[in-house]
Amino acid sequence: MVSPVSHKTAFFLGKGGVGKTTLSASFALTLARSGQKVLVASLDPAHNLGDALGSALKNEPLTVEPNLDAMEIDLETWINTYLEESRSQLKSTYSYNVTLNLDSLFKILKYSPGTEEYAVLWAIEDIHCRLSPLYDIVVLDTPPTALSLRFLSMPTISGLWVKELSKLRETILEKRSTLVRLNPESPVKESCLDKDDDKVYGKLSTIRQRLSMLEHLFQKESFINVIVNPDELSVTEALRIKDELDRLEIPISTICLNKKGVLNNEWHIHQSLAAIPMFSFDFESSGIRTRDQLIQLGTQHLVDTFLDKRSIPA
Repeated sequence: MVSPVSHKTAFFLGKGGVGKTTLSASFALTLARSGQKVLVASLDPAHNLGDALGSALKNEPLTVEPNLDAMEIDLETWINTYLEESRSQLKSTYSYNVTLNLDSLFKILKYSPGTEEYAVLWAIEDIHCRLSPLYDIVVLDTPPTALSLRFLSMPTISGLWVKELSKLRETILEKRSTLVRLNPESPVKESCLDKDDDKVYGKLSTIRQRLSMLEHLFQKESFINVIVNPDELSVTEALRIKDELDRLEIPISTICLNKKGVLNNEWHIHQSLAAIPMFSFDFESSGIRTRDQLIQLGTQHLVDTFLDKRSIPA
């Protein structure tokens, strides 16, 4: 029997202000009211999901209404978790080196490039591994484009880096073994010689597995929605997203044209995006203040496409 495509996770990407939070909340709410058990989570440091759903959200799921739980990722907590995990691993691996000043090192690392991206990535891993099995569908409201593209690219880029480090570690272990064969009394004999017992190689293998799982999640198991408004800036941003996701082999599932009608002049989607299924949502001049108004945005056709895509044989 052919198994269906396992699109269980839906991402909403796009330029800041295009309506990612509104559409992801409406999408999740529509799914929940159709009988699916849904978790919607905000990855954006500037959270608005709680405002959209009328609930004060935290770093763990809160039931908003039947079938719908929501949460807002506390990025500072995940940065500290990532740094503490790294500190513990270094202390364990290099416990013999009493001169290593880890506290000073990690004060610097907290503000180093990449820390925020890894924190978001491990938060997604936690949602995928710990929380996703409790739900039918997970919906992720993402940060603006720059941070989103960086965390989406992390599994692929870091995977290549870790792969090369693993090869280097294998070479080191092989040279140690050679030295011991040539000189059984060599001090190197006290070091680890077998990669199956080597803590460093084992840790690199674990990281590779984690990154590979996330790369597969993004490439094969996610329903990627890119949000645009009928303006040049948001479409230019969408083109940049498409170019980067193409390089990462992450397919875009839909383009969502939000705030349709906000401009009076005639408007057309860019030809590079025209082949992707597009869904339009009207501009609500009076704003959206209730969950019923979120439902009235009309994301049911987007939901139907998502559910249909899940049932396509792999």
